Amino acid sequence: MHSIAIDGPAGAGKSTIAKRVAKELGFIYVDTGAMYRSMALYFLRHGIPAQDEEKISEACNEITVSIEYENGEQQVILNGENVNGFIRTEEVSMMTSDTSKYPKVREKLLSLQRDLAKKKDVIMDGRDIGTCVLPDADLKIFLTASPAERARRRFKELQEKGEECDLDTIEKDIIARDEQDMNREISPLRPAEDASFVDASYMAIEEVVDTVVSMYRKA
Repeated sequence: MHSIAIDGPAGAGKSTIAKRVAKELGFIYVDTGAMYRSMALYFLRHGIPAQDEEKISEACNEITVSIEYENGEQQVILNGENVNGFIRTEEVSMMTSDTSKYPKVREKLLSLQRDLAKKKDVIMDGRDIGTCVLPDADLKIFLTASPAERARRRFKELQEKGEECDLDTIEKDIIARDEQDMNREISPLRPAEDASFVDASYMAIEEVVDTVVSMYRKA
């Protein structure tokens, strides 16, 4: 089986690129971030504070997260419910960042992610795919973009959904999340030693996809 790991900060376009590369190469795209988001959604729904590691860890025993595919699209199933429509809010984003650092949360999903990679050709994106989840991936990419560019993209995305948002606030949140993700004790955001850097600040989506596909074919 073959695998590609794409890591990078929030809003760099990892999911968009990973999905397109998967289509181009005939791989299965595994959105690990969506799996963490589904757990964060469970904690929010059950009123568990992000700072209460003990309760968060206990709750992990009550959670089952699985991946299903419908018309080629990944569906994230949380305890039997398709939660694709509930996991992309800012509230869930912050809860994900606050709780994904806990060992029990990471342990819960790590085995599922590795099992998928043993059975299929996969491309995964996240914060620690190349360093932790798939350390033997055939290709490791660290995809980044400037905080200003990532904020602009997020602002546009929220506006298109009709949500109220402020560009400066979004940029501050992105910088704060970068800081949190890079400095957490468990699996911090950092490039794998053998990762290839791709800065997508000034690249069109198609350019990034072509770059990653070309890197994989050379690898």
